[in-house]
Amino acid sequence: MTRSMHNPALMLLNDSPRLPLIAALAVRFAATVTKWERQRRSRVNLSKLDDRLLKDVGLTRYQARQEFTRPFWQG
Repeated sequence: MTRSMHNPALMLLNDSPRLPLIAALAVRFAATVTKWERQRRSRVNLSKLDDRLLKDVGLTRYQARQEFTRPFWQG
């Protein structure tokens, strides 16, 4: 789970050798919630694209609907 961290501050905290267990868990939790929020925002934005823009990114309306109806926690 920590491999998918994109926030440099979170990665730095997670790599600290002296990080207490509770802090390490908090960092992983923050990274997970950040990932979920990024996925949710992307799916909301995808749902707002018109057919012309969907064609530009190579998706049909059906494929886009399948993606934006997925739960935020599914990658």
